[in-house]
Amino acid sequence: MYDTIIIGAGFAGAVLAERLASQQNKRVLVIDKRQHIGGNCFDCFDEHGILIHQYGPHLFHTDNKAVFDYLSQFTEWRNYQHEVLALIDGQRVPVPFNLNSLHSLLPKSLADSLELKLIKRFGYGVKVPILELRDIDDKELKFLADFIYEKIFVHYTAKQWGKKPEDISPEVTGRVPVHISRDNRYFQDKYQAIPTRGYTEVFKNMLDQPNISLLLNTDFKDVFNIDFDSGKMQFMNGEFTGQLIYTGLIDELFECRFGELPYRSLAFKFEHLPVDQFQEKTTINYPNDYDFTRITEFKHISQQTLSGTTIVKEFPQDFERDNPAKNIPYYPVFTDKNKQKLDRYLEFSEQFENVTLVGRLAENRYYDMDDIVDRALQVFDDKFANAG
Repeated sequence: MYDTIIIGAGFAGAVLAERLASQQNKRVLVIDKRQHIGGNCFDCFDEHGILIHQYGPHLFHTDNKAVFDYLSQFTEWRNYQHEVLALIDGQRVPVPFNLNSLHSLLPKSLADSLELKLIKRFGYGVKVPILELRDIDDKELKFLADFIYEKIFVHYTAKQWGKKPEDISPEVTGRVPVHISRDNRYFQDKYQAIPTRGYTEVFKNMLDQPNISLLLNTDFKDVFNIDFDSGKMQFMNGEFTGQLIYTGLIDELFECRFGELPYRSLAFKFEHLPVDQFQEKTTINYPNDYDFTRITEFKHISQQTLSGTTIVKEFPQDFERDNPAKNIPYYPVFTDKNKQKLDRYLEFSEQFENVTLVGRLAENRYYDMDDIVDRALQVFDDKFANAG
């Protein structure tokens, strides 16, 4: 019998499985409904030999040395500095919006004036939320804030969340910054890299231990059950008295007793093209045109020199649990009503001492890759490291 059962083979589940097996010699079973490990970080070679990210681009970046050092046990790294362009008024300009974007889109005299004002007020290299720019008593800076909001963020956000532009609160995108710099990189973290052999190999190395077993292509509800009255757990019709670590949808674990929590999903359209390069940077955002939000070209990430190229277009869509084309949740939808519902689930979960919720879906919050690795390491240290 297993000491710990983990639902989900993404970063949260894999890190905790690795720690429990390697540090405490626990017998761990990892269950995932997909037929592969790695969660949304899963990558693979397509039929043309190009390494693609099946669930959209994942670019690792962090300032957390402990996280980087931990993952470095399972992979070597290749330096990768991510850059993104956005199609604005027929031009492709860097995002986040920076001084290069400013000079590409606005007349020279206005751009020069705005650059001087930005540097004088905030300093060079600073990131300033456009909401802060809007509050300044300066017509030119307010114009810039409104220009960026309208041209880059509001329509992109509307597509992303399935809302009309007029229904998007300025506070939602107001935290998005203007970068007073000529640094075109999307991230400024100290550690920016791609696993040399891809993300899936990282997960394979993490989970390749005698004490870790995998049960893939399996819905946990078919093999695992919690009696919510008694708190007893069953696995494969036998009583399970170990620890359950759950990284899936929190409402599904508790049979949606307080109602379903909403999410946004994505549809991906992959295309292989008979050209060596389709676009000049890895990702191009399309905030104002087309139904898709962005196009990613994977050879920029993998640095492969094969002929032909593979791209993917991302189409935001509603999440529908019973629709195979829409049943992968990517982003929790944050509203006051949903927060109240989530609080009820979290409060209910506290009565089950042997159940631990970890991850974006289980905690209903947004985590970057480095954040969730850090979170899983903290959970291990806080709850399991000294548990015996």
